Formats: sequence, structure tokens, C-alpha cells
Amino acid sequence: MRDDKQPSAAAEQDLEDMVAASDSGARKPVGVPGKMLVSIAAIWSLFQLWIASPLPYVFRVGVFSATEARSIHLAFALFLAFMAYPAFKRSPRDRIPAQDWLFAAVAAFCGAYLFLFYADLSQRPGRPITQDVVVGVVGIVLLLEAARRALGPPLMIVAGIFIIYSLFGPHMPGILAHRGVSLNGLINHQWLGTQGVFGIAVGVSTSFVFLFVLFGALLDKAGAGNYFIKVAFSMLGHFKGGPAKAAVVASGMTGLISGSSIANTVTTGTFTIPMMKRVGFSSEKAGAVEVSSSVNGQIMPPVMGAAAFLMVEYVGIPYVEVIKHAFLPAIISYIALIYIVHLEALKANMKGLPSSNPVRPLLNKVLGFMTGLILLMALSFAVYYGLGWLKPVLGDATPWVIAVLLTVVYIGLLKVGSAYPELELDDPNSKVLILPQTRPTVMVGLHYILPVIVLVWCLMVERLSPGLSAFWATMFMIFIMVTQRPVIAFFRGHSKFAGDVKEGFKDLWDGLVAGARNMIGIGIATAAAGIIVGAVSQTGVGLVLADVVEILSGGNLMMILLLTALLSLILGMGLPTTANYIVVSALMAPVIVMLGQQNGLIVPLIAVHLFVFYFGIMADVTPPVGLASFAAAAVSGGDPLRTGFQAFYYSLRTAALPFLFIFNTDLLLINVSFVQGIVVFIIATIAMLIFAAGTQGYMVVRNRWYESLLLLLVAFTLFRPGFWMDKIHDPYESVPPAEFVQALGQVEDGSNLRVRIAGEDDFGDPMTTYILVPVPRGDSGEARMEGLGMELWIDGEQATVDFVEFGGLAQDLGFDFDQEIIEVLAPVDRWAKEWMWIPGFMLFALIVMLQRRRRVPEPSDKTATVV
Repeated sequence: MRDDKQPSAAAEQDLEDMVAASDSGARKPVGVPGKMLVSIAAIWSLFQLWIASPLPYVFRVGVFSATEARSIHLAFALFLAFMAYPAFKRSPRDRIPAQDWLFAAVAAFCGAYLFLFYADLSQRPGRPITQDVVVGVVGIVLLLEAARRALGPPLMIVAGIFIIYSLFGPHMPGILAHRGVSLNGLINHQWLGTQGVFGIAVGVSTSFVFLFVLFGALLDKAGAGNYFIKVAFSMLGHFKGGPAKAAVVASGMTGLISGSSIANTVTTGTFTIPMMKRVGFSSEKAGAVEVSSSVNGQIMPPVMGAAAFLMVEYVGIPYVEVIKHAFLPAIISYIALIYIVHLEALKANMKGLPSSNPVRPLLNKVLGFMTGLILLMALSFAVYYGLGWLKPVLGDATPWVIAVLLTVVYIGLLKVGSAYPELELDDPNSKVLILPQTRPTVMVGLHYILPVIVLVWCLMVERLSPGLSAFWATMFMIFIMVTQRPVIAFFRGHSKFAGDVKEGFKDLWDGLVAGARNMIGIGIATAAAGIIVGAVSQTGVGLVLADVVEILSGGNLMMILLLTALLSLILGMGLPTTANYIVVSALMAPVIVMLGQQNGLIVPLIAVHLFVFYFGIMADVTPPVGLASFAAAAVSGGDPLRTGFQAFYYSLRTAALPFLFIFNTDLLLINVSFVQGIVVFIIATIAMLIFAAGTQGYMVVRNRWYESLLLLLVAFTLFRPGFWMDKIHDPYESVPPAEFVQALGQVEDGSNLRVRIAGEDDFGDPMTTYILVPVPRGDSGEARMEGLGMELWIDGEQATVDFVEFGGLAQDLGFDFDQEIIEVLAPVDRWAKEWMWIPGFMLFALIVMLQRRRRVPEPSDKTATVV
């Protein structure tokens, strides 16, 4: 029986308060304070647009250094945090108490201290005076209070613990003890420099994150959010379990522009959850589908909950590379969720909602799809190579020509869209609901895609910085918001030009305010997390943590990964995505890399950071906290804990992926060619669908218990064929250390040697680790050794590093003087690991055959219940 519970008006108000409290602040003051709050928020947005633009350098006005910009950024965030977030649940929401005005003013002054006294501070680096210390202490206290208000107690508590640890190091027990930090040293490191609060995290928030959040807010205020939802439902709503499939796609599209899984859940869930219940999903399952798809929106490039920009700084690779590595896992995870929804529909024999599209023969549908795909590909090639040809011909005039072409396309799309009625957000709880027709729905909002294309073009083709790319995309979005209404009215023959322009500017103002208010929590989170990062760098607690983890795990990398995943989940239950990623990556990413190297597994740093990031996001669906699950339950009327457990069950594929790409970096498209990437995508997608069928207990028919186990075995084989091939034949052969040069000359260019070395770490302690040595070009081992920039001293069977060229490849890899080479592993000629896919597919075919034999044709399908 379908669950018809709907949230009451009080529950809906609680839901709005939950979203506001977690994202933009629950306080909505009236009168002058309210106007001041939104005005300052809009000024913050305008300030961020100004410093991201080329205008300061053109007019030589308002040019700020990176440190000054971070200081002003945090000052805005602190001021608005005390203005927008009440101190306690019982604190007034419609006015701002006097003490909050005081806290806001003092906090803003402390935040802006580096900007206001930048010249003085630069004259006395490392020598804080009493005024500096007082401002720093007050600033840290108010920052922790702002973190408590905006993000809850956990981040405040964790940051406070690290401050105590820094100050009272000599009194700590056992291996936790350190020489301690003075109050002056703490403030100098945490508040007056760029190693703590004003470190990389706040810098990324200032330079990149704000603009992307603002871009998403403007896109939503312009109507793109409603458009994405309507398009998804018009295309997928009529399939089995169609509303749930549409919810997944809609959440994926809104996740591209959203930095919050909770806001994403409520934005799309308010519309999708009731319609999922309409076709037969229970309240808990409908909420769980929305939670899983919304949380997965945080792993979807280009924003990834702001983590993508932090990875650029922490990993030290270009933004485009981060997107490339994160793309494949995110896509196959979404495809698998759509398949999980399909399996749920098959289990319950559901149907979709009534379609209003005209009936067309299957051949016409296929031809129409193929024609659209070919036209899209042709357009993509024309844009890429056509505009690429324009650049050398037109030179500096190219941006202006492209701007004109883009404007013409924009007006043309508005002309096409004006022939169709505006999209209205239907009531999902209405008695009868017929899906909108696909063609009119798609055509009426195609112009919303243009800013996204501008963003991708600037990032991927022009290779502009993420901040500048977001700036140009945002400026085009502002142009659309102001002009779309009057241009459409003109094409429709209406005469409301002034009113339409006024509405456009109102939407723009609301977007500027919404973008800034959505950034308050992120700005505070990055600053508070900077305290933890600063404490790690100042006290060396990271090395202590490495020792603790090594003892607990026994040096086993899988245990290390499990401990890291557990820590990410625990911290993620109380921290927002961005803060959780900053904290856990600072604490655990170096530990995984170091202990992995010591145990023979060389893990790319980007894989480790994505591993940490994925499990931080999983905390949003993990009971008993799982705030996104509570938000979905508030919409569906279901039980929050059951919704959370069901969402976690649906998200098992997201929890499995990090372990898979740690051991098979092909999934991150690391060192794979274009053709290999296509093959990896196809096989990984099939493997993830098989994994979903195994965990859901259903494929062609309901699985028997052993079939589920075999399906999981098949999925593992397709994901990690190298595991089985390594059991059959070792991938490396051991070479005596004295024959390192000969081994270097015998392997192929581009292959890798694994070299185990023994020496001393930076603190003089003995250590052993593995180094992955890429073989440089050369006709002989001696020539390749010269290419590495290293010389060896051979004494019998022993080999010692005798010389390392400064700035050479060997130094970059980690070789140093007097290190002893104790093992050399050279790759062997063996069958490619991909041969193991064959037995995997054979086993899968056997399972399909067995299930098809048990399949019993059903006399009739149960239609969707529409009441």
C-alpha cells in the first residue's frame, strides 16, 4: 500500500529552517537590520566579482594582494555569520540582538586586521606585539563561536582541541607530547600568517569557491533549477519508476551548481519525492533515492562541494586534471543509481506517470535520438575547431567576436523558446499529474545551458584559471538574468519592457544575496579548518598520527584505508563537506601515501584525496546523524532513521568506489590513453551495474543468495582484473641492487621500476620505503641513469646513492645521498590483466542464463497508482 503521509505546514516550516540553518542562516530580520543584512551580503558578492575581474588591473584601482583579499573575505563571512545565525534555538529570528551587533563588528575587525594593518605587519614578521596577540585571541574565539552557530559544535570542538594540543604539548601523555607552542607563536602562526586561518583553504574559498557558489545561485534564481527538474521528468517520468529516475538526473544536474547536499535534497526533493510515492515508492525509499542522488551531486564535477578547488592546491595539479580524475567515478555512480531505481521498480512491478508526448514508432525514436546525437557532436567539433581557428586569425579581437556569436545564439534560443509556454512548477501532490511534453520543455530553457558552456569552454579550452572562468560565466549569467524577460516579451509581442527589466534586476539582487549567504558557512568552515591544518604543521602531530595508525593497522594498507574511512565518516557526521575534507586530508592523506609506499603500494596523491572526500560525503547519508536523510524524511513524511539506512544501502556503490580506485587507478584515468579510457568507462559501467544488481538482490529475477555473491565476485573481477592476474603471475621480478643500472637499460621506455630504499627521514630516524621510478628515454642503462640525475656507488652486491642532481628527476622522486638500494623490482612480460575480464563475463553470462530460466511471464503489469 502506498504511503500517503505528507509533511504538515509546521513540518514544512521546520524543513525550511533546517535548510536555512545549515546553508544560509536561519535569521530573517525585518526593517532596517534586514535591509542591512541583505545589502552587506550583496556587497560581498560584488567585492568577489571585482577582485576576480581584470578591472582592478585595467584601472589600477582596488588591487588587493592574496593575503588582503583573504582577510576581507573572512571579515565579510564573520560579520554575516553573527548577523544571519542566531546564537541558540530560542534566540530571536526576526531581529538582531545588540550583543550580536557587537560580536559581528568586533569579529569583522579581527578578520580584516591583516588588511587594515598589512604594511605594519609586513615590517615585523614573526614578532607580534600585544595588540596583534589580543586581536588574534579575540578573532580565534569569535571564529569558533561563528563556527558553532553556522556549522554546529563539532568543528568548534575539534578546532578547540587542536589549539589546546598546540599550547599544552609538553603536558600531553606519551607519544602525543611535543615541546609546545607559546601564545605569541600560536597567534603568529594561526592568525597573522598564511599557515593557519588565512591559509590555503581560505585562499581557495576567496579565489574560486565563492564565484562558483554565486554562479550556481544566479543560475537557480534565473529559473535553471526548475528547468533541470522539468526536463528530467519530461524525458524519464514515463519509464518504470520514472519519477525516481528523473529525481536522480535532476539532482545530478542541480548538483553541478550546488554546494550543499541538504539544499539539493530539499530543492529537488520537494517536487520529486511526492511523485516517487505516487508510482509506488514508500516514504523511506522515496526519500532515500533523493538523498543518494543529492549527496552524489557533491562528487559531480565541476564544483564537487568546493573540494575540487581545494584539491588543486593540496595535490598540486591543474584544475582540469582534478576534473578528469573525478569524472569517471562520479558518472558510473550516477548510472548505477538509475539502475538501482530501475531494479526497485521491477521488484514492485511499477509503471511510470502518464506521458503527454505523441506516440511515435520505435524506429522514429531511435532515428531522432541518433540525429540529435550526431548534430550535437557536429556542433561540438564545429565550436572547438572553428573557434580554435578563429584565435590565430583574429588575434586579440577573438573574445569580442566570440561574445557577439554567443549573443546571437542566445537571442536565437530565446526566439525559439518564446514559441512555447513558460514552465510552471506543478504541484506534485495534485490529484492528477501528466508529464510535460519533452520538446517544448527542452526548447523553452536551452539558453540556461549557455553559461555552463562558457564555463566549460574557459576551463577546458582556454585553460583560464577557475576563478577567471567562473567570473566570465557569472557575467554572462548576469546578462541573461537582466535581458531574458524583456527579450522573450518582445518576441511574444508583449509590452512590459520596464517591468520585465525591473524583475530581472530583482532576480539578480536576490541571486547576489543568496550566493553570499550560501557562502557564509563555507567561509567559516575553511577558516576554522585552517586552525587544524595550522596546528598539524606547527606541532608535527601528523607524524604522531602516522605512528598510531601504523600500530593500529599493523602496517596493512587495507586496515589503514578502513581507519581513514571510519575517521572521515565520524568527522563528517558533524562537519560540512568542505571542512571535513580539509581536516581529514591534512591528517590522513600523507599517512596513507607514506605507509603505502613503505608497504609496497604507491598510491597517487589525487586518489588518496578523492578517497577521503568520498567518505566525508558519505557521512551525509550515514545514520544516526545524516542531515540530508533528515531533510528528505521531512519532505516525505517518513522515518528519518529508516530513510538514512535505506539511503546508505543505496549508496554502497559510492562507498566501494574509493577502495577500487585506490588499487586500480585506471578508474581515475591516470596514465591511460583516450581509447583505453573509453574501454575503462564501458567496463567500469558494466561492473558497477553488476555490483548494484548484487547488492540489491535482483537482476532478471530475484537473486538467490549465491547469485548475489557471484555477481559481486564478477563486479570485483571487472573492476580489479589485476588482482587475479597477480595471483597467477607476479607482475615484477626481483633484481639484485647492484644490477639496477642494467635493469634500467633492459626495460621499455615509459615503464616503471619499483625501488626499495633504506635511509633516514627528515628527522634522522631510520626508514624504508618504495619509490616508483619512471624509466626515461635512453639507449642504455647508463644513459637512462643520467636522465634520472643520479649516480650509484656499487660495492659488491650493495648499491648506494652517491650523487643526486639538484632539481633532477631522482630528487623529485625522493632519492637522497647515502640511501641504500635494498631491492629492485622490474616489470615482467606477462599477459595483460584485461584477460581476466573473459572469465568474469563468462560467469556473468551463466548467472543471466540461470535467472532467465526462472523468469515467469507476468499476465499484466500493475499500472501506476494515480489518486
